[in-house]
Formats: sequence, structure tokens, C-alpha cells
Amino acid sequence: MKVSRPVLKTNGVGDNLVEFTKSQRGTWSNSEQLIPILLGEDPQAIADSLLNALQAGCTEEQLASVVTYTAALRVARFNTNNDFGDWNSAHHPFTFANAVHQGLRRVPTVELLRGVFDAAMSVYLNRFLNVPPARLPEAKDSVSNPEELLQQLPDLLNRQQQVNQTGQLVANYLYSGGKPERLMAMLGKMMLRENRDFHVIQEIEAAFRQYSLLTDTPAGIHVLVAAARYLAAHSPTMRSQAQTYQIASRLHKGDRLFEES
Repeated sequence: MKVSRPVLKTNGVGDNLVEFTKSQRGTWSNSEQLIPILLGEDPQAIADSLLNALQAGCTEEQLASVVTYTAALRVARFNTNNDFGDWNSAHHPFTFANAVHQGLRRVPTVELLRGVFDAAMSVYLNRFLNVPPARLPEAKDSVSNPEELLQQLPDLLNRQQQVNQTGQLVANYLYSGGKPERLMAMLGKMMLRENRDFHVIQEIEAAFRQYSLLTDTPAGIHVLVAAARYLAAHSPTMRSQAQTYQIASRLHKGDRLFEES
């Protein structure tokens, strides 16, 4: 079914977004109030809240960061009762929003800023994926040795339908003081052993980029939980891609792959 994007009213300010970002730039700090609106069901309120944030001094990068985080929450809260193909319906707005965010960090332009509004509308259109929302892991069940948790991750991803369990393990590890660098290295390793496609690579890369900016905050943890859940949803695969690299390595060493009997 084709879903039409809502027609929004900007009261004539849509062409003057750049002017909003010049007044009181950098004085805005109301991201916590903006997030529930972006996750809400009123597209006009979403557009208005973005414009109001810009008028209040929110920078282009700040606005893109908040929208990207809300897009990540769609993945972190993805209900596993949804159709499997809908994982990518949650994935695409997150990676698109991340790309716009990274672009605005380099070249803050009006054209890229409009992409933030596009991303916000995509998050709005995907609200059905969080009905009801999966519960975000909380800072509980902490352990004294988080490294033991990390060593459980490979075995967990050897089994299907471990999405929520994987998200909880990642949260417990980080809330217990585990090193995020080691977690990201493990997630990268687990991705490489699968028959990964472009979407999985995108998801992991976007999450790592966002965590590097959010760092050890609840938002940063939620982003890594989202990536881990997405990876778990696509694991295990046949893991046949590794054979290609093994063959290449053997040929490089001069091994004979086929011997006549």
C-alpha cells in the first residue's frame, strides 16, 4: 500500500530556515522536550516543533542529531511481531537521518537542513512499527564483571529470534561499566562472520558514528542497542561469505584447492 506524505503548513517560513539558525545560535537545549513530539502522531506538530527549535537557537547539527536519535529509537523499540521485512522500514530512516547529520556537520546548508525535515516525516510514517513499542532495556541487572557478558554475545547470535535478549545484554554490559570500544569491536566481528548485506553494514556504521557523538549517555546506549537488535534479527545466516576469503587466502599462499584423485 502506498503511503502519502502529509502536506504541512509552514506559514511562509519554509524558505527562510537559514535565518532561524542565525539568531541565538547554539542557545537551544530542549532536545528532551522535542523527542516525544517527533515520536508522536501529529505531523504538523512535528514540523512546527522543528521550526520552533530553529527559531530558539537550535543549530542545524543539533536538530539533525535529535531526529537521527528518534529514528534509532524506532529500531530500538521495533516490535518483533512485525513482519520481518519491516526491519528495513525502520532501518532506512535511521541511516538516511545519519547521512544528513554527518553532511550537516561538514557543510551546514539549507538544502541539507531540509533533509532533516524529510527524515522526521519518515520517522512519523513509521510509527506503526512501534505499536506497541518494545521496551527499552533499563539500567538494571548490572554485573560485577561485564566482560563475561560480552563473551556470551557470539553464542547468543548463533541462535535465531534473540533480538530482545541481545538488546538487553548490550544494555546490561554498558550499564555495568563495560567498555564501549570492546562492545563495538565485538559487534563488528559478529557482523563480519555473517552473510551481511549492505543494510547491516549501514546500520552498524551509522550506530557507531552516532555513538561517537553521543558517547556514554542513555541516548548513546539506545543507539548501540538498536544496532545490536538489528544485527540479531539478521543472524545467524549461512555464513558462506567467509569461504570466499578462505579460498582467496589459500590461493595467495600457493595451496592447491583441487587435487586429482
